[in-house]
Amino acid sequence: MVTYRDRAWGIAVHQHGYITTQDAAAAGIPGIELAKIASRGRLAHVARGLYRFNELPPTKFSQYYEAVLRLGGDAHLVGDAVLALHDLALVNPRSIRVGTSKRIRSALPDWISPQASSERREDFQLFQLIPCSSVARAIREARPYVMKERLIDSLPKAVYEGLLDEREAQRLEIELKENLYECTQ
Repeated sequence: MVTYRDRAWGIAVHQHGYITTQDAAAAGIPGIELAKIASRGRLAHVARGLYRFNELPPTKFSQYYEAVLRLGGDAHLVGDAVLALHDLALVNPRSIRVGTSKRIRSALPDWISPQASSERREDFQLFQLIPCSSVARAIREARPYVMKERLIDSLPKAVYEGLLDEREAQRLEIELKENLYECTQ
């Protein structure tokens, strides 16, 4: 007999260990069942409507996924968070920047930094199930807080990994070098 926990586990396995009450409802699992499973210690309550199976080891993408889930709606990674997600520009941000158009009322952990964003959902890219800005946009957004040389050096890797096309990389390199030149005068 397949239990609610088994069905929830099946979802979480493919989502970095996480399941939301919306995921559960879509799978025919009543929301109260997640709370019951959590009360038995088989599931960790992370935030409102968000749970995690701690038996599933975290992946290198788990924290990014959780950050987006905590904000919900149109939340997506932006700026240096996107670069870190793709291992570009040697960035290791202290907090994960998450763009959203909605007002954030709940308390968030220090490692999540919400940012106002008007980016449209159809412009998001999915990487490991995580909605994020395009790499080109992220590089442009990261200019104020990532060294220009690192951004320029990340372009060949982004092209090689298919995250940027050659043309866009050339445009970005020109933009970044012009900006670099302006800053040194």
